[in-house]
Amino acid sequence: MPFLLAAALCSVLVSVLLKLARRLDVDVGQAIAWNYVVAAAATALVFAPAPSTLHAATGAWPALAGLGLLLPTIFLALDGSVRSAGIVRSEVAQRLSLLISLLAAFVLFGESPSAAKDWGIAAGLGALVSLMWRPAGEGQASAGAGRWAYPLLVFLGFGVIDVLFKRLAGAGVPLGAGLLAMFSLALLVSLVLQGWRLARGQTHLGARSLAAGLLLGLLNFGNILFYLRAHQALPGRPALVFAGMNLGVVGLGALAGLLVFRERLSRVNLAGLGLAVVAIALLARG
Repeated sequence: MPFLLAAALCSVLVSVLLKLARRLDVDVGQAIAWNYVVAAAATALVFAPAPSTLHAATGAWPALAGLGLLLPTIFLALDGSVRSAGIVRSEVAQRLSLLISLLAAFVLFGESPSAAKDWGIAAGLGALVSLMWRPAGEGQASAGAGRWAYPLLVFLGFGVIDVLFKRLAGAGVPLGAGLLAMFSLALLVSLVLQGWRLARGQTHLGARSLAAGLLLGLLNFGNILFYLRAHQALPGRPALVFAGMNLGVVGLGALAGLLVFRERLSRVNLAGLGLAVVAIALLARG
């Protein structure tokens, strides 16, 4: 259980860091690029993968290319979601993205549905709608659009990423080699994006963004490492690890958003938070 708590804490601290970025004068785009430098270096150090193993797995490259493109862009969407919709909605949207991977399991991977999964999907969709609901007239129209559009992008993006992870695993790529290739491609995409911004004079290199990126990379890699360690510590209980991770993130995210940042949730939003917990529990059981 300590590994699960550490993984969930790393995940939530990523959102907290993004929430504080503007206040600390951190350029999020630069921080994301530095994050992948740290993540790739940590992967090489901890897993010591053999890149040659990727040559034989030619079927893995479409999934790796998709992950390399999506990972840095979904970070930008998560940043927008945390700023406009708050930590609570963003974390729940990210965790409910498992609905997309579950539907893909039925359609693409031949998994059989069950009553618990069906009810879990229904509860998850209800939670997503409830958490994105805002009272009429609250805030400006553009801000209101961001409050549902960004969490929706987070939901869709993380769902597609999970499906690509499943494709990558099915291609027989060793974990360490896959992570190193994925982070390296994501770094390349990030460097292209930031180079374009620098050339247009939209940003300038800063020490704060570098420091934030190093911390972001440690948290990003720590989330993955501790989650894997939890599976190793509880080899016969994958459902417990899955449910514990997702419920832990939702719970810690709710505490951070409501108590630390004073995010406001309506009764409908709170009901959606409860439905999210029910959905995760049902999906883990199913």
